[in-house]
Amino acid sequence: MSTPWCIIEPMGSGSKSLAADGSQLRVLHFHAHPDDESSKGAATTAKYVAEGARVMIATFTGGERGSVLNQAMDRSDVWANITQIRKQEMAEAQRILGAEHINLGFEDSGLPEGDPLPPLPVGTFATYDPKDAAEGAVKLIREFCPHVVTTYDEAGGYPHPDHIQTHRVSVVALKLAADESYAPELGEVWKTPKVYYQMGMHRAKYAALSEAMIAKGLESPYAERLVNWQDLNYEHRITTRIECAKYFPVRDSALRAHATQIDPHGHWFAVPRELEKKVWPTEDWQLVYSSVPTKIPENDLFEGLRPAAADLADPDPEWII
Repeated sequence: MSTPWCIIEPMGSGSKSLAADGSQLRVLHFHAHPDDESSKGAATTAKYVAEGARVMIATFTGGERGSVLNQAMDRSDVWANITQIRKQEMAEAQRILGAEHINLGFEDSGLPEGDPLPPLPVGTFATYDPKDAAEGAVKLIREFCPHVVTTYDEAGGYPHPDHIQTHRVSVVALKLAADESYAPELGEVWKTPKVYYQMGMHRAKYAALSEAMIAKGLESPYAERLVNWQDLNYEHRITTRIECAKYFPVRDSALRAHATQIDPHGHWFAVPRELEKKVWPTEDWQLVYSSVPTKIPENDLFEGLRPAAADLADPDPEWII
């Protein structure tokens, strides 16, 4: 059995990222493709890295079937080397965020288009039974021993088949990683104390940003989208808001590293940053499972996991996802 990554020397008592057991606090983000880690929760990642936590990004696919969304990169030489380019982009974004990264090795399923929709390519990520696809994620959870895992909600955040599959596989992996009867060769069991869904794509946020831009006499990039937005009440699911406006520039740099996917002149950067910091300075999450006491609303993914809460933990929690 390999030595668990979670065995590390205790940190100083003054650290912002000290867990109740004296180890370094650890968060694991599950994502579908390279660039998702920079467009979903990247400022939260940068904040916790800066405070001394370990942050692991796990992408299930290499993004091989992603479109080239930056017109300046829509060239034959880019398309011919898209797999390698997306690896390089991910490595640069990882460097900027200061996080760790692992690719779990599945093939991008692509986003099917047409009526009727064509079948997904055989052998791609979204075609797997979630339990069959969970082995690598289970091994990672047991080795990294995260205090917090984040993933997508049941709709994937948006209905890309790989995003929906990311939800399904990561939820299965969390349960299997805690199951002593499952694959002991993958490492010692680990019961993740807290699990969150990423909740960045909700109407209330974009409506507030749109209204603020219009009030400043600026054209809103979201006006048409808001008219047609089917409100899934995601904002009512938010339990946890992480104040991280200080790290929006880091997020933006990580986004720009994904040059095939992110147009530097596009909607990602349409809202002036100082306005965004004032109007919506947080990244938003939904707590869906906790084995430690916490109070909603939260402002910290590690709420209940720091030393002050050590004597309050439930030793035998029930899964609620």
